[in-house]
Amino acid sequence: MEEADSCDVSMSDGESSEMSISIEDHHDTENESDLDDNTKEEDEDDTIKAIQDESRKQRDRPPNIECEHFITDLCFHPEHDLLAVANIVGDVLLYKYSSSEATLEETLELHTKACRDIEFSQNGNLLFSTSKDKSIMITDMNSGKLMRFYDNSHDSPINCISVIDENIFATGDDDGMLKLWDLREKKDTQQWKTKKNTDYISDIITNDSRQYLVYSSGDGSLTTIDLKNRSVFMQSEEYDEDLTCLGLFRSETKLLAGSSKGKLYIYNWSEFGLHSDAFPGPKTTINAMVPITENIVITACEDGNLRATHLFPHRHLGIAGQHNLSVENVDICNTGKFIASSSHDNDIRFWNIEYFEDFEKVSQKHNKHNTRKELRNNLPSSMMKNSSDFFSGLC
Repeated sequence: MEEADSCDVSMSDGESSEMSISIEDHHDTENESDLDDNTKEEDEDDTIKAIQDESRKQRDRPPNIECEHFITDLCFHPEHDLLAVANIVGDVLLYKYSSSEATLEETLELHTKACRDIEFSQNGNLLFSTSKDKSIMITDMNSGKLMRFYDNSHDSPINCISVIDENIFATGDDDGMLKLWDLREKKDTQQWKTKKNTDYISDIITNDSRQYLVYSSGDGSLTTIDLKNRSVFMQSEEYDEDLTCLGLFRSETKLLAGSSKGKLYIYNWSEFGLHSDAFPGPKTTINAMVPITENIVITACEDGNLRATHLFPHRHLGIAGQHNLSVENVDICNTGKFIASSSHDNDIRFWNIEYFEDFEKVSQKHNKHNTRKELRNNLPSSMMKNSSDFFSGLC
């Protein structure tokens, strides 16, 4: 009986060995599971840390401005940290800004209808504004009072204005009429006018020599005025797309025109009949542009993106900023540190673009197959991060 009982509770060497291995395997599995859990927790901790590090970065640009009414234009003061914002009800709002805040300083109730375009004089003492109500107003920035008022200055709503020098400015309307005005004239009548276009005038520009005045139109052409002789110098061929905005580059020897099909056309200054080069873009309307350096332009696009393009050599650098809706306006501040942009959702966003100084030397070697990648690339000022940049610290 004792032997039988002993046999009942005893195990063979083989069974004992198998049980031992089974227990060790179980412990190993538990250890591996614990290691996996720990690794996952560490990965999650690293991800959270990366997100927190991003959020703790010191603000390098003014905060966004949310406006009550649709924004029609914006313009930085040439000497002070002041941003003028025009809206659809005819007002101009003046915001003082810094990296930490943007404060509404004053509201100028100027026009009875949408204030379409605003521009400061070269010294910033005057603010020029145009409107759908066909009027032009000039406001003294030191006193905040109206200095000059041109009532019914055009037969059609005025779309844009450009200050040429301390006395002369130009305006263009919805029907293609361009007018030149002289502040020295006591009568509120234009000094000279011409109508060479069949559609709205979208932008007006000149360079420091002020020999020529160039303006773009919705009929797809450029028209050039000889300012000294007050005559039409030439008109370009008509493109099958609107020419929407203009910019100067390469020490004002190159003129750049944006289009409703997302193309950029380059002209040699004084050779405005036909473009010397054309660059394809993302096939979305370019609503506005601002030169950043002698070679880099930022375009405000209908798809909500602000795109940076290097012109010589041609290369898409990427997205400098973005809005939820179409970007309508963009301008650069007096120091060149910030640009501001506005969109259809009535917001103004600032972007720090100091890093563009490092983009001046772009490699001449360029793989054309990288174009799509470049168009999607998020630059340092963008609100979005490239996944490879964001997780680079986790490797």
